[in-house]
Amino acid sequence: MFGSGVVSANEPGQPPIDGGAWSSALPTPGVALAIGAHPDDVEFGAGGTLATWASNGCTVHHLVCTDGSKGTWDVNADLPALVARRRDEQRDASRRLSGERAGEVRFLGAVDGELEPSVGHRIEIVRAIRELRPDVVLGHDPWKRYRLHPDHRAAGLLTCDAIVAARDPHFFPGVGPAHHRPAHLLLFEADEPDHVEDVTGSVERKLDALHAHESQFESTMHAADAAELDAFDQRITERLRELGGPHGVELAEVFKRISDL
Repeated sequence: MFGSGVVSANEPGQPPIDGGAWSSALPTPGVALAIGAHPDDVEFGAGGTLATWASNGCTVHHLVCTDGSKGTWDVNADLPALVARRRDEQRDASRRLSGERAGEVRFLGAVDGELEPSVGHRIEIVRAIRELRPDVVLGHDPWKRYRLHPDHRAAGLLTCDAIVAARDPHFFPGVGPAHHRPAHLLLFEADEPDHVEDVTGSVERKLDALHAHESQFESTMHAADAAELDAFDQRITERLRELGGPHGVELAEVFKRISDL
């Protein structure tokens, strides 16, 4: 606030000193938009949180930036068929995650591994934000240190850049309806998380949504059979337990929260 002596991270000038305080449990938004680089990224990064919100009445939309065409180790794979399959899997995952509160699933269609934070892609995400009008946007942390996959970095930058453009009326006039400013941005895979969401009651829906991505069982989940899929579920659950412990909840997902949008 002006005159308070506190400078927020998005105001000109020096950033605030980080006191290390964590926030928790945002009020359930009416609408959420989750933006992932690939099919399944949202379920990994924020599936439990989105499932919890959906159970409480939130409409959950997905936007997937790439076509997922690199998501196989089969050198002879039919890639157009894989792209179509991964879109179907993402739609199924959305329904498993959010049930009757599942919203739209949009695809930018960039080639997997070749996503760039271009103005053209930014415009499409601005369009989605202005049309879907989310209270909360979720996406990759583009500043995560040592993140090798270029699509995750690019998707995170696109999400942050599109938030700025979508909120201001003179960015891309005529793209979508009136400008829209979400209340919060939650970045998953966060380098410096400072927000926790209790997902104890929704882990089964998170796992069920991940199971919709059958094409990724071998390459991403290292699950070639039922026993290995069970082991995958146990790894995910144990990781959520590790994240929840310091915050006094059984299972948790953590994010970097930016609310001065």
